[in-house]
Amino acid sequence: MKGGNVYRGKGKHFTFTLLAVICMTIILWSYEKKPLTTTLFSYPDQLILPAPDVIQVASHISEDSTKSEDRRFQESPNVPEETPYKTEPQASVENAEETEDKSKTRIIKVEDVGDEYKSQPHASSALKTEPVAEESSGAVEDGMNSAYSEAKACDYAKGRWVVDNKRPLYSGFKCKQWLSEMWACKLTQRPDFGYESYKWQPKDCDMHDFERSAFLKRQGIGQLFLLPLSIFGDKTIAFVGDSLGRQQFQSLMCMVTGGEESHIQDVGREYGLTTPHGAARPNGWAFRFPETNTTILYYWSSCLCDLVPLNPEDPQSQVAMHLDRPPSFLKHFLHHFDVLILNTGHHWNRGKVNANRWVMYIDGKPNENRRLAMIGNAKNFTIHSTAQWVDSQLPSHPRLKAFFRTLSPRHFFNGEWNTGGSCENTTPLARGSEVNQNESSDQVVASAVRGTKINMLDVTALSQLRDEGHISRYSVKASSGIQDCLHWCLPGIPDTWNEIFAAQV
Repeated sequence: MKGGNVYRGKGKHFTFTLLAVICMTIILWSYEKKPLTTTLFSYPDQLILPAPDVIQVASHISEDSTKSEDRRFQESPNVPEETPYKTEPQASVENAEETEDKSKTRIIKVEDVGDEYKSQPHASSALKTEPVAEESSGAVEDGMNSAYSEAKACDYAKGRWVVDNKRPLYSGFKCKQWLSEMWACKLTQRPDFGYESYKWQPKDCDMHDFERSAFLKRQGIGQLFLLPLSIFGDKTIAFVGDSLGRQQFQSLMCMVTGGEESHIQDVGREYGLTTPHGAARPNGWAFRFPETNTTILYYWSSCLCDLVPLNPEDPQSQVAMHLDRPPSFLKHFLHHFDVLILNTGHHWNRGKVNANRWVMYIDGKPNENRRLAMIGNAKNFTIHSTAQWVDSQLPSHPRLKAFFRTLSPRHFFNGEWNTGGSCENTTPLARGSEVNQNESSDQVVASAVRGTKINMLDVTALSQLRDEGHISRYSVKASSGIQDCLHWCLPGIPDTWNEIFAAQV
């Protein structure tokens, strides 16, 4: 009997063990067919991971949104006491010592610059500077930029002028707050305004109509990922260049405000933009829209290089024109900018250089290179030098988008500005309405930005067709004399430059 009880106990243990083995086998087999974790959650609760490229973009947007408040206090001109440079009158800014960036780029070789750069597309390769700054969050920015650029790739320089009954974008009568009187052709003796009725239509893509309310508040690339992202809220847009850059600045101010009186803050002092003693006006203007904390500014730098009086105490002193240094204003305030638009060109002539008492300097010393002393070569050298400096700074300023606008064309016929040249045509598009060329008409700027992360705002060829849009012989007070076939009537052609700029941003 005892032996039988033993065998029955062993049999029960064997049965339980066998059942356990069978159960485990079934569970393991089921797991291989369909993992247990997926059977424990209903469909709506399952975790679905997006594609890697979407993760990269989404993580950048998330990081950007969490840091936006920090940036507002750390980098905004609203808090001048946190600015590492004093906001002084421009005379002080221009005289500031160069304190950085010599170690970040190679000096561009003077002997590499010549007239051939006007015609050779590959010329910029000889002038490349090599940034040594480490890549940072710019890699993430690049991922976002490339994803977005694929969705909106467009050659805005190709296209045609078409009639648009919605033009002009603002009133030349009403925009007195921003327009210089000499450029507001509605206030002059000019009788025709047909030049206002055309818009630029790119050839292979659509360019949406400019809407002033959307410019400051519109949703940007975040819409692609169902996330809100304001393009120009808490942003600073800076124009740096000559009087044509000032026209583009005034045009944008009129476009954004609609030419209406607006409550906008003058924040020029935060950028040292005050009127120097004895000067007629400041070296620039800066205005902020309080509702969106958007700042739009202009700084006058006709040659895009550093100008330093040799004797600051003497108003008639010669001025060192440092061809290999960017304007001091850029070095002082670049960290404030989210968008930068550069331009230069028409002050590069011997008459302007002599009248301004500019003396060319290279590497801190008067230039002794005869080849570089030629105005065309000096201009090419400076454009390449400044472009390469800006490009070298972009890794340290990943949120900054930089543009270099190409040359605005002149239309003096039968002479120059001082020899009877004129632009009497008032018929729109008398020179044609379409641009189909593959290369930019401004090969100097095209070669300077090639291989960099600077965008080219190519407006030369499309503006070349609009000779009827210049100031011409008209003025506020009817008078005879030199015609202005360089600057444009506003509203006018610079409005189109800003539409293309807004589309590229």
